[in-house]
Amino acid sequence: MTIDLLGGKWKLMILWYLIEGRKRFTELKKSIPNITQKILTEQLRELESSNIISRKVYSTVPATVEYAMTKYGESLIPVINVLCDWTKQYASENHIELHEQG
Repeated sequence: MTIDLLGGKWKLMILWYLIEGRKRFTELKKSIPNITQKILTEQLRELESSNIISRKVYSTVPATVEYAMTKYGESLIPVINVLCDWTKQYASENHIELHEQG
């Protein structure tokens, strides 16, 4: 179940950037330069359909869309932080260079 909700290459990274607060689509795209627009859209839709993030559309021209974590998404923050710490320790102990995003 968890893998279905959060699995894949990009979902945790998207959530990592949403920890800081609401982000527009273009802000997320700039933060994750290796993701395509199509994949980002798909991943955001999946996270939204799982009620992990919310999507707010502002009636501006052109339309502005913002994404934010829901209550369920915010409850993942401690888990995401633990995974990040684990990854850093693993990389350090195995002499793997991590490339920071953003």
